[in-house]
Amino acid sequence: MTLSRLLAALAEHCRRRAGLVVLAGVVLASLSAWVAAHRLGVSTDTDKLFASELPWRQRDVAFNRDFPQYQDLLVAVVDGATPEEADQTAAALAAALTKDTTHFRSVRRPDASPYLEAHGLLFLEKDTLQDVLDRTIDAQPFLGQLVADPSARGLFAALTLVAIGAEQGQANLAPFGPSLQAFHASLSAAAAGRSTPLSWQRLLGGKVAEQGGPYRFVLAQPHLDYGQLEPGSAATNALRAAASQLEFVQAGRAHVRVTGSVALADEEFATVAHGAVAGTIGSAVLVTLWLLLAVRSWRLIVPIVFTLWLGLMLTTGFAALAVGTLNLISIAFAILFVGIAVDFGIQFSVRYREMRLQHGGTVEAMAATAGMVGPQILVAATAAAAGFLAFVPTDFRGVAELGLIAGMGMLIAFACTMTFLPAALTLCRPHAETHEVGFAIGDVVEQRLHRLRVPVLVGFAAVAVLGAVLLPFLTFDSDPLHTKDPSTEAMRTLADLMDSPLTNPYNADVMVPTLEAAEALAPRLAKLPLANQVLTLSSFVPEDQPDKLALVADAANILEATLAERAPAAPVTPADLRMAAATALKQIDHALPKLAPGDPLIDIGDDLRQLVEAPDATLMAANTALTRFLPLQLNRLRVALQAAPVTVADIPPEIARDWRLPDGRVRLQVLAKPQARGSAGLEAFVAEVRTVAPDAGGTAVTIVETAQTIIGAFRKAAIGAILAIAVILALVLRRVIDVGLVMTPLLMSGLLTVVIVVALHMPLNFANIIALPLLLGVGVSFNIYFVMNWRAGHSRFLGTATARAILFSALTTSTAFGSLALSRHPGTASMGELLLLSLGSTLVVTLFLMPTLLRALMRPG
Repeated sequence: MTLSRLLAALAEHCRRRAGLVVLAGVVLASLSAWVAAHRLGVSTDTDKLFASELPWRQRDVAFNRDFPQYQDLLVAVVDGATPEEADQTAAALAAALTKDTTHFRSVRRPDASPYLEAHGLLFLEKDTLQDVLDRTIDAQPFLGQLVADPSARGLFAALTLVAIGAEQGQANLAPFGPSLQAFHASLSAAAAGRSTPLSWQRLLGGKVAEQGGPYRFVLAQPHLDYGQLEPGSAATNALRAAASQLEFVQAGRAHVRVTGSVALADEEFATVAHGAVAGTIGSAVLVTLWLLLAVRSWRLIVPIVFTLWLGLMLTTGFAALAVGTLNLISIAFAILFVGIAVDFGIQFSVRYREMRLQHGGTVEAMAATAGMVGPQILVAATAAAAGFLAFVPTDFRGVAELGLIAGMGMLIAFACTMTFLPAALTLCRPHAETHEVGFAIGDVVEQRLHRLRVPVLVGFAAVAVLGAVLLPFLTFDSDPLHTKDPSTEAMRTLADLMDSPLTNPYNADVMVPTLEAAEALAPRLAKLPLANQVLTLSSFVPEDQPDKLALVADAANILEATLAERAPAAPVTPADLRMAAATALKQIDHALPKLAPGDPLIDIGDDLRQLVEAPDATLMAANTALTRFLPLQLNRLRVALQAAPVTVADIPPEIARDWRLPDGRVRLQVLAKPQARGSAGLEAFVAEVRTVAPDAGGTAVTIVETAQTIIGAFRKAAIGAILAIAVILALVLRRVIDVGLVMTPLLMSGLLTVVIVVALHMPLNFANIIALPLLLGVGVSFNIYFVMNWRAGHSRFLGTATARAILFSALTTSTAFGSLALSRHPGTASMGELLLLSLGSTLVVTLFLMPTLLRALMRPG
């Protein structure tokens, strides 16, 4: 029995037992849904997208095992109106999160170490250190008054001394201009009833206070639930809730933003899901419209939709049994299945309409449809399955699982089309046709194409050559950040941090056996053109310690008595503050003739004049604002002036553990310059690092290696898919020319897509590259129908039911992809855009090149 007769007999058998077949389909679909509900999960763990045997993955796994403190981080980025407010907000947030063991397993502040506070002066350049110490010594009389009375009363007394020095010409106020201006700003706000804390860190440290940057960091490792779309959402919400209760956050003086790997991943998943319901509903409405235009009857639409639903349920059940857990890529199998399987249903139903017109009766029409279109759908399904299954052996596990599920889904779709669809059509009893099913205009277009066949064929040939020439210009954007929504909080925060070399996420990590090896390798890495800085354990030991310690010791000797702790001063009262302010004001008024115009001391006098007349509550609020952070800064100054020589052995364990392992191995981190951003920059940076350290890892290396793995997987799979499709076509069609007629337009579609993508400057990325296997599946399906009709002796193409089915199948599929193109998520949107472009290219080639080529090959008559 021939294949056509076998498929016709199968369809006839299902037609006669339509009720049982439909019932069996419903039972199978329900069973598959039950299996999927109980056995199919979704994992958002991106580490599982690639084979663990890959060398770079093994390095990543080893690094994660050795330095678990860097994995799965929520990073709270704190900034404040003053450094002290940022510090205290970060400290309070860390304390709150540490108590929340339900959501967090570890919390730390890498920038708040007592070791760094004690030896911070030694990390300054020698000239900068000298300047800071000189400023502090110049302020000695001022500091003495504040140490004796660290309140606004003491501050007003110190201002009195400053005014006396100005009046007598014994004080040069120029070096204290910025400090006096800060006093004026705080006093003015206090007098107006808007007390704002004064930053003594900026007053005493000057520009050095800003060297650490405006941000403070709290690193939290949350408990993650990978069964949820957003595994870290509960912890992120807990962090934000804790931050909202902090004093300076509530006052609007400090802000806490969240970024880190967990927040970035969660926001990406949320962005992908955003609008998915509305997009799905919109797509469903448009798909129904296209189906209505294609088959013109609900009696045909319902069987197609239910056949599609059955196939999707069975494929989902297969996924539950075969892989168990879907990843962020394999979850796209539903899109691929619907995009191609709907073509099978439309082809069968539209051709069934055609057979009804020719044969009249449903029995003859069903057998004729199955016998004619069944082999075509089988070849299309088998070739598409081969294209998808070619991805299974690749190291890109995410797409390998997608290929397995989608490949088997094509065979399931064929089985459903040849069994369930005939039964469903029988039960729905579509009306007989009264006129031609195809497009009348199609014959007109086809005749015109035939008359212009030479320029048409030459034009497509030229496009193919252009596509081949432009193929090397097809770029791959390996930066995963470019596929994320830049408007989310985590991405905006990360963008701000990128401007700092210390928080730039693009870096390379190198492991060496000993500290000596690290110290020998660090200078070589630092000389690389794209290396901004190299950090290792030795970076936490200050350089030039003897000279710097001598400077600190001299300043300490001078300031020791001044900074010595005293007995607590008497409690401050409003009367004390008013008297001290009046005394300072009187002395400033005496000094006015000696002050230059615009001197901040003049403004301070005006502020004190208002405070003298202010209510008691305003005075006490001013006292709090002016001196809240003063005792803390005085204590920091005492500690810093006690700096002593340090070695690697003095580095505390909480810092050392980030750089040295218990077995003695030491980590170096190479921070990239801003020029290393982007795909080309990252590749160049990684290449430079590997000339010195071939086994380097880190985020930059992972990004580059991931891109190479993906490109290699798709290159290998594409070659395997094309070869597999060619073999299947050769076995079925058995003529080289027929195989060429299917493969040539397929390749033409790909080259046309290349031309369009390069012209639009649309790079491939981690998301949209998934469009490539669909291009193979759809391209094979569309082309096979025309070629097999041509083999059967058909002389018309564009005016036939086949062309109608192809057109509406393409419109149906493009509608589903169009919803992806409208996504807020850049990666998903780029995938939808590329799917639309590749589908459009395939449709153009199928409807314009194929009829022209096939008619050109026909024998006269």
